[in-house]
Amino acid sequence: MRSPTWIRQHLAALRALLVFTALLGLVYPLAVFAVAQLPGLKDKADGSLVKANGKLVGSASIGQSFADKDGNPLRQYFQTRPSNAGDGYDPTASGASNLGPEDVVDTLPDPKLVAAGKEDENARESLLTQVCERSRAVGELEGVDGSRPFCTPGGVGAVLAVFGPRAKDGTVPHPTRVVSLNEQEGAVKTPFVATYRGVKVEPARYGEDYARGLVVPVRGNAPAEPAVPADAVTASGSGLDPHISPEYARLQVRRVARARGVTPAQVEALVREDRTGRSLGFMGEPVVNVLRLNLALDAKYPARD
Repeated sequence: MRSPTWIRQHLAALRALLVFTALLGLVYPLAVFAVAQLPGLKDKADGSLVKANGKLVGSASIGQSFADKDGNPLRQYFQTRPSNAGDGYDPTASGASNLGPEDVVDTLPDPKLVAAGKEDENARESLLTQVCERSRAVGELEGVDGSRPFCTPGGVGAVLAVFGPRAKDGTVPHPTRVVSLNEQEGAVKTPFVATYRGVKVEPARYGEDYARGLVVPVRGNAPAEPAVPADAVTASGSGLDPHISPEYARLQVRRVARARGVTPAQVEALVREDRTGRSLGFMGEPVVNVLRLNLALDAKYPARD
C-alpha cells in the first residue's frame, strides 16, 4: 500500500535535511580544517600569531597600538595607521567610520561642558578635521611639515559658510557674512583667514544654524603632495590594518633611530627587509608590517632606557 503524498514529502525533506547536515555540518568543516593544517596555511589559519621570547605579542594580520597608557606614541616604535575599530584597534569591533569626502563640517561641542571639563557626546569631528588633526600631530612627532590642503594651521578643516545673494552658478560673489565653521568662538583668537572677498571672517558660535550659508572649503598654501602620507592620517576599512606604506615607514626612520641610539641607515635596512611587494606581483601596493618590524628592532637594536 502506497503512503500518502504528504508523508512521502516529509520523508524526502527529512532525508535531505540529514544529508545536508552531514555534508555541510560535518564533512565540509572537517575538510576545511584539514586543508588549513597544510604547511604554508596553518599559520594563517591559526591567526598569524606572533611570539617574542615565548610570549604572545600580537598577530601579524591585526594592527595594534604602540602608545603609552595616555595614548602618546612610543618614540622608539614605528606607528601604524589610525583606527576607528571601537575605541581603536579593537578586534571585536572591526569597522570604519563610514564618513565620506564631503564630510567637512564639525558638530561643535557645548562650551559650557568643555569649561566644566566634561565631554559633549553630541559633538563630532568631520572626516576632514580628523585628517587635518592627525596630519598636524604626525608632523609634530616626525619633525616635518604636517600641513595639508583644506586644513587650518590649527589642525581643523578650513571650511567657510558664506552668506549673501546667490548667483546663477550657485556662488556668492558679494558676501554679506562669512563664518569659519570648524573654528569655535572662544577656542581660537582669530580665524585661519581674516577676510573673504572683503568681508571679515567670524569664528563659529555654538548653537547657531549656518545651514543657509554656502559651504566653501579653502585650499590654502599647503603643498599639493603633503610630507605626511595618506595612510598616516586615514583609517583602513577594517580599522585593523597591520601594514603601513613604505613612505610612512621612511618618514618614521629618523625618530626611531634617534630613540634607539642607532643610525637611520641601520633602521632603514630593517624596513627594507620587512617590506612586502604586491600580491602575485600586481595586486595592491608594497607594504611594511609594523608589528614584525618593531619586533625586529627590539631584537637587533633594543631601545635605550
